[in-house]
Amino acid sequence: MKKLCDHIDSTMLLFIGIVFSVLTFASLLFFILGKLKPEAKLTELKMRCKSWWIMALVFLIATVFSAKISYIAFALLSFVALRELFTILKLRQEDRSAMLLCYIAIPVQYFFTYQGYMIASLVFIPVFMFVLLPFRLVLVGQTQGIIQSMAVIPATLMIALFGLSHLGLLLSIPGGRGLLFFLVFITEMNDVFQFVWGKLLGKHKILPKVSPNKTWEGYIGGILTTTALGLALNFLTPCSTTQILFISFVTANAGFIGDVIISSVKRDLHLKDTSTAIPGHGGVLDRIDSLVVAAPVFFHLVYFFTK
Repeated sequence: MKKLCDHIDSTMLLFIGIVFSVLTFASLLFFILGKLKPEAKLTELKMRCKSWWIMALVFLIATVFSAKISYIAFALLSFVALRELFTILKLRQEDRSAMLLCYIAIPVQYFFTYQGYMIASLVFIPVFMFVLLPFRLVLVGQTQGIIQSMAVIPATLMIALFGLSHLGLLLSIPGGRGLLFFLVFITEMNDVFQFVWGKLLGKHKILPKVSPNKTWEGYIGGILTTTALGLALNFLTPCSTTQILFISFVTANAGFIGDVIISSVKRDLHLKDTSTAIPGHGGVLDRIDSLVVAAPVFFHLVYFFTK
């Protein structure tokens, strides 16, 4: 048991060292580029880098020391994401009671994940809440616009709560903390890699009407780089080389899907960001949009290969 604990501790320390090495390299790179090319517009990138330092520290504090702290942090993350969505969506006054049910669902869902109730965690929202929410809207007695509310509110709950709650589910399986670190790091780095490759080589738009800045070059470069990174970080997982290559590739694509889904919502609402909570990044949901799809995909792939 002591050797196992030592292995977990050394693995965590290695991962933390990698994270802060990457952030230090990025900070130094932007500083040097700023000195060599003062005309370069690096303000946004420097602001993003500062935000990454803060987010990395918050994430590590929330996940390293205590499982209870981790679940509370995930619940707060879902609360903020849900609040951002409800703030930007055009919902009716009559929908407020259904929105309240969504907030109440947050502690219920994370209680199930914390207790390791796998089946309850997987069916509470897509089964029970998908029945309860439309029925609550019916009880209000206002049918004008009810179809849109019946579609939008459950979809919002799936994005802000169900997808993210798989971060908590990861902690309920053996080696879950390493898997959590792996998922969050490669998903967020996938966004960075796609941004960098797109800036360096991007010429061909992939979804010009949804996200004009995304290119095929950025997408392909990001997916391939993320897959290679997943292989390098396989020490965090119990997977074989073939398995982790497949999982990393699919998870990176899932992250891209989550990104463009939220981008399409913002474009429909004529918004650049979901809020201004994180300098240089927009809202919390802008930063975790990839995770809401990547987390459940990653969890079920890992569970399938390692059960």
